[in-house]
Amino acid sequence: MASNPGLNEEAAGNPSSPTSVYKDPDDGRQRFLLELEFVQCLANPTYIHYLAQNRYLEDEAFIGYLKYLQYWQRPEYIKFIMYPHCLFFLELLQNSNFRNAMAHPGNKELAHRQQFYFWKNYRNNRLKHILPRPLPEPAALPPPVSAPPQAPVPAPAPAMAASPAGTPALSPMQYGIPPGSGLPKNDMKSAGIDRRKRKHERSMG
Repeated sequence: MASNPGLNEEAAGNPSSPTSVYKDPDDGRQRFLLELEFVQCLANPTYIHYLAQNRYLEDEAFIGYLKYLQYWQRPEYIKFIMYPHCLFFLELLQNSNFRNAMAHPGNKELAHRQQFYFWKNYRNNRLKHILPRPLPEPAALPPPVSAPPQAPVPAPAPAMAASPAGTPALSPMQYGIPPGSGLPKNDMKSAGIDRRKRKHERSMG
């Protein structure tokens, strides 16, 4: 644990009379803890308002004590601080205008709101400076205009093959026997004449 600076300053001021130097029975441990507790109470604006209302902030001895407590800002002591806002208010309390203003309830509420907004937005504000910013997105192109649907074109009907000019169309009965065929025709009249002629010749003989 770091030594108490108050004891070191008293020893430095009276090097020839060591018997006049106050020595804590527990080597300054209790004093260290009490001062650490008090300085961290200054993180509460309501507690500062209480000190101002009871005129502690008008007492010259108390103002000197607040100046003495600034040693908590040193690196070897600041590591024990759990509420860093106390050091911010400790620095403001060195100003007489701030000490007088904190006696008014409205200023106490203002400090309390600002402290709340700091806690609320501190992380997001820090991330804005730490994280890389995304590249701007390209402008969106308008969607293409689709052409109106066209009416379907009817397919042309198959054309009939025209017969050559001057050639008569064949009747369905003529497809059975092609024209100019050598097959004998079935002539009923000629067959009857031939039968009578053979019969007459048999009777004569």
